[in-house]
Amino acid sequence: MPGNLISLLLCRLNILFIVNMKRIILWASLLALFANESPAQWKPAGDRIKTEWAAKVDPANPLPEYPRPIMQRAEWQHLNGLWNYALIEKGDALPETWEGEILVPFAIESSLSGVMREVGEKKELVYQRMFSVPAAWRSRRVLLHFGAVDWKADVWVNDIKVGSHTGGYTPFSFDVTAALKAKGENKLTVRVWDPTDKGTQPRGKQVSRPSGIWYTPVTGIWQTVWMEPVEEAHIASLRITPDIDRNRMTVEALLSNRHADDLMEVTVTDGGRTVAVGKSLGAEKVEIEMPQDVRLWTPDTPFLYGLEVTLKRAGKVTDRVESYAAMRKYSTRRDKNGIVRMELNNQPLFQFGPLDQGWWPDGLYTAPTDEALRYDVQKTKDLGFNMIRKHIKVEPARWYTYCDQLGIIVWQDMPSGDRNPQWQNRKYFDGTELKRSAESEATYRKEWREIMDCLYSYPCIGTWVPFNEAWGQFKTPEIVEWTKQHDPTRLVNPASGGNHYTCGDLLDLHHYPQPEMYLYDAQRATVLGEYGGIGLVLKDHLWEPNRNWGYVQFGSSQEVTEQYVNYADMLYDLVPRGFSAAVYTQTTDVEIEVNGLMTYDRKVIKVDEARVREANQRLCRSLAE
Repeated sequence: MPGNLISLLLCRLNILFIVNMKRIILWASLLALFANESPAQWKPAGDRIKTEWAAKVDPANPLPEYPRPIMQRAEWQHLNGLWNYALIEKGDALPETWEGEILVPFAIESSLSGVMREVGEKKELVYQRMFSVPAAWRSRRVLLHFGAVDWKADVWVNDIKVGSHTGGYTPFSFDVTAALKAKGENKLTVRVWDPTDKGTQPRGKQVSRPSGIWYTPVTGIWQTVWMEPVEEAHIASLRITPDIDRNRMTVEALLSNRHADDLMEVTVTDGGRTVAVGKSLGAEKVEIEMPQDVRLWTPDTPFLYGLEVTLKRAGKVTDRVESYAAMRKYSTRRDKNGIVRMELNNQPLFQFGPLDQGWWPDGLYTAPTDEALRYDVQKTKDLGFNMIRKHIKVEPARWYTYCDQLGIIVWQDMPSGDRNPQWQNRKYFDGTELKRSAESEATYRKEWREIMDCLYSYPCIGTWVPFNEAWGQFKTPEIVEWTKQHDPTRLVNPASGGNHYTCGDLLDLHHYPQPEMYLYDAQRATVLGEYGGIGLVLKDHLWEPNRNWGYVQFGSSQEVTEQYVNYADMLYDLVPRGFSAAVYTQTTDVEIEVNGLMTYDRKVIKVDEARVREANQRLCRSLAE
């Protein structure tokens, strides 16, 4: 072949190669564009104020942290991210087409969901996404976990119904192994109905028409969705009980199934060093003798022991989880002056903290990021408090772990439900309790038990609060006794500021704005469950520009600080007269409430932090002086 012909042929081949490479690059770019189209299109909905963490939300990987630190396994995978969604009429068939994408785990009414739509009791919210199971998990059982879904959830995997759950505040899971495909992707569908204030279920401060102290509804998935592989024999949950009087720790493991030859082993560590070991057979409780120089948990020294819990069957390890625990005790006792005091580790401690609603302007029930979730707890600690009253809401598990780590005692409210009163029109409670239907009462008992069970092992939980004021309050002595029997290791506050009955461990008064002791109980600890509410309106940090309120309002940070310290001094003078704890309203502004120590977007601390911290620490030390 002549040389010029060969050169011409090579030249044409080069041209074809270059053209085809350009086409390949173009198609690759287009494929990449389409592959990334969904995350690129997502953005927060609406134009309301947002926290600085909203900009840090990664739609491809939102809230990627392990969601259950108190019982952690090495292998897991979260399913947070963009899902398809549709709203359907209640009772209709599952949809065949989708209205768009929603960012899980943010409720559909929230900005960070990317949707920001109302649902209501006449409609249902349907989610769907595809997921893959790692090949290494194929020979094991696969558990599908939901941190929380408000309120009724039905779940399908590959169009196979795997389970249902009711309750907006507690985790649940299903073994979905039998529904999974041997190869390829799997389809996950979740159907949710939430009647909000049109039903009798616990809902906290959610209402269909927000105003005053009542806030935007939260419908659907609002905590992490995730899955993990386990063996047939595995640990379902842990119940950890410290006993400082006997210097002993008890660990009870609920197993997926129980055999007489199951060997449970618990190793207790201090900084990685083994300090105690306990074992049991047949899933009996493991009783562990702690070292003589045991380290106690307090707000000043929040020491946590590491735990490794191992399950063996027929000599083979079938499960191992990492956990933690603290040696501490909550109780009451009469002091030398005859006043019943709250105690921590058999020593009087004045518990003082903010009323913490746990709401976010961008995520509603859900903090935008884990950093944001931790921030509120850390800021509470920085301000010199030693307690938080978690008000009418239950937080994700990681929030309680941060309280454990930072040294914050938690008073845990039961979210109210059924028919909350329009409290503005009821200056005084008349002692009349709500007459719940059998269904309403059963729902309350089920959900309160589930809340206590899922939070039982967290050291920070010091007091259970079954009722707030008269909101859905019923059969108070009976509910209090039942609560006490279910968990005798904590104090029970029968009704914070509500219709008062001589039961439980505390008499809890509410008085706004200044502290006042208008009742006293010589047989129980007397506490001030709510006071304060000092308001400050700050432009550009408001949920609604022209509709805001606080119990009292001032015009500057200096004025707010002065009033706060003045109230703290008044409270300090009431401690010798009988107050054993107090709760200041509140951590942050929430929607149109402007009585927070911080703005709703957490961008401004409204008080002089140094002066507030000094006043708070003085109160926290008041019973040790």
